[in-house]
Amino acid sequence: MSYSVGQVATLAGVTVRTLHHYDEIGLLTASGRSHAGHRRYEDVDLDRLQQILFYRELGFPLEEIAVLVSDPEADPAEHLRRQYSVLTDRIARLRQMAAAVERAMEARKLGINLTPEEKFEVFGPDYDPDDYAEEVEQRWGHTEAYRQSQRRAATYTKEDWLRINADAADINAKIAALMETGAAPQSEEAMDLAEEHRQHICRFFYDCPYQIHTGLGGMYVADERFKGNYEAIKPGMAAFLRDAIMANAARSA
Repeated sequence: MSYSVGQVATLAGVTVRTLHHYDEIGLLTASGRSHAGHRRYEDVDLDRLQQILFYRELGFPLEEIAVLVSDPEADPAEHLRRQYSVLTDRIARLRQMAAAVERAMEARKLGINLTPEEKFEVFGPDYDPDDYAEEVEQRWGHTEAYRQSQRRAATYTKEDWLRINADAADINAKIAALMETGAAPQSEEAMDLAEEHRQHICRFFYDCPYQIHTGLGGMYVADERFKGNYEAIKPGMAAFLRDAIMANAARSA
């Protein structure tokens, strides 16, 4: 059984122009001709085309493919063994690339582009932002605030994060010091620090209107993880900050 150029092009998923080019350069020559002089391809030609397309898919140049498929020492079984070897090598490399990409994706889930050593230096041994990346994305991934925070955080270096953390620590220290004086969370000083806290978020992460800020204040008390962080600085600080945030929002209105 023989096949026309059009039939072979359809079977192999290539263009007629490609088959003509292969014929012109001697890479794939039709074994027969019709009575009208048109090319007719035999099964052996299709086998050779299959080998050509395989090597081309792997990125081999046509000159090198011509040498491979014309090797007089290589029978069909040898071609299969060679192709299998090439494929397994390619699969191994692709798996390595996929693993590297996966690690990069994990590192950027929160937009934090730091090495493990830098994350340890910035956030300490007990906190890794990647541990909360999936939860954060599930809870806020649909919001513009999340997307804005992602964009900003992706640009920050280790030095930026150290500066951001220092700024946050300074605000927390001032809140704790104000609590020591016995000031109420509704006092002007407390509300000013709540506003400084809100501006910190706006400056480094995302636009934080008062409505979002009051929601954060409630979370600082309701979520034991946030509450624990503030309580470790000063007992009662989570509730104090929440109340100061609420008072500051009411003052702005």
